[in-house]
Amino acid sequence: MASCSEPSMTTVNTPKAGNPAALELQDVSNYLAQPTLDSPSQNSSRDSLTDSQTPAHAVSALPRWNESRSNIFKTLSTFVGFLVMGANDAVYGAIIPYLQPYYGISYTVVSLVFLSPMVGYVSAAALNNTLHKTVGQRGVAIVGPGAHLLAYIIISVHPPYPALVCVFVLAGFGNGVLDAAWNAWLGNLANPNEILGFLHGFYGVGATIAPTIATTMITQRGWGWYTFYYIMIGGALVELLTATSAFWQESGARFRATISAEAASGATRAALKTRVAWVSAVFLLCYVGIEVSLGGWIVNFMIEIRKGQKFESGLVATGFWLGITMGRVILGFVTPRIGEHVSIVLYLLLASAMQITLWLVPSFAISSVAVALVGFLLGPLFPAVVVATTKLLPAHLHVATIGFAAAFGGSGACVLPFGVGAVAQATGLWSLQPIILAMLIFSCFLWAFGIPNIAKTGGEATAAERKVGKAKQEVKRMFYGCFAARL
Repeated sequence: MASCSEPSMTTVNTPKAGNPAALELQDVSNYLAQPTLDSPSQNSSRDSLTDSQTPAHAVSALPRWNESRSNIFKTLSTFVGFLVMGANDAVYGAIIPYLQPYYGISYTVVSLVFLSPMVGYVSAAALNNTLHKTVGQRGVAIVGPGAHLLAYIIISVHPPYPALVCVFVLAGFGNGVLDAAWNAWLGNLANPNEILGFLHGFYGVGATIAPTIATTMITQRGWGWYTFYYIMIGGALVELLTATSAFWQESGARFRATISAEAASGATRAALKTRVAWVSAVFLLCYVGIEVSLGGWIVNFMIEIRKGQKFESGLVATGFWLGITMGRVILGFVTPRIGEHVSIVLYLLLASAMQITLWLVPSFAISSVAVALVGFLLGPLFPAVVVATTKLLPAHLHVATIGFAAAFGGSGACVLPFGVGAVAQATGLWSLQPIILAMLIFSCFLWAFGIPNIAKTGGEATAAERKVGKAKQEVKRMFYGCFAARL
């Protein structure tokens, strides 16, 4: 029996029909002794549980670019960096027609100025995560602009062509390091499509003004092609000062503190094991190659194939880069509403239609408009890929994956333009347009069928992306069904 001082109660569990088990007595005094849900002790216990055991699926609010003066300064410094990077990549198209007679070289040899930065981009892809772990964003802010500054100083003294080709490796390394770091940092802020649209919009601004300034200096003033790099020296110096000041507190120790030791040591290896990293890298390789090939060779194409004047043809390159700038800013607000997966395919299909017009309609005016529209539709692709990657992968892989994809993809600015120059040497510059069209179609298929479905992986997917994901699964099911039936 229970004592009077310790009340207890028992319950009787009767067996179910057909069950010969004996009656089972259960002591429930412990349950009666627990405090009620409304008691203070229960509330405090519940609070401590909440504090100590945060659900695994809890999501913290992402930082905003304007939540502090520090973040605003950092964001503006990345814009300055991309302004310089855009000018660096776009000026090739304006100076190539003048590099050839200056050094007395062919299309194939002059194309080496596109190919040599690849060494820098590949090095940046390999060292990106290591740089972040050892010297942090502070080191990136010094190394990237420092490489730019040194390269532009050497180029401005117009060295022999073999030395010029080697110096462009430094410029490529600076671009690769900064491209990876600033894309990864802004891609993890709130509203990444919009803010990355502005970031790449500044790249487009630099790419828009660089050919115009260089063409004016060469054709209107009669100055040497290398005089434009005097301006680039000033830009790189501003870039170095702003980036170093903004990210001075972001050391390697601070970066390592934000991620686990296990993630920090194997982030690059883990990233390279994911399909997302490789599909994104190959896609950006094609995309950047298309962008720089078209922007780099369009001036020669308009002069030789469309029979335009040098100054007007130089302005066509300006129109292309202006289209990219406007596309990144305007379509950056459209992309998140229809989803990255769907929008990238849609933009590529429309760009392919404009590319066909550019290729087949032999009119200087129509070609000028078509190439600007191609640029407009290509503009938002890079930011959209970065955002899709952050949705598909865990946070500790963002820097390594985006860094690898951006730097590896940046090498497309070297490989494809060089290939176009080599083909043009053998067949003529008319071959530029079918090559670009083929790369657009390949990129569209690669993204449509290579990248995982965002909705299926648990990412934030739009209604359109969910419908597309279901359609893709249905097509695969029908395909495999027909294939199995034939076997």
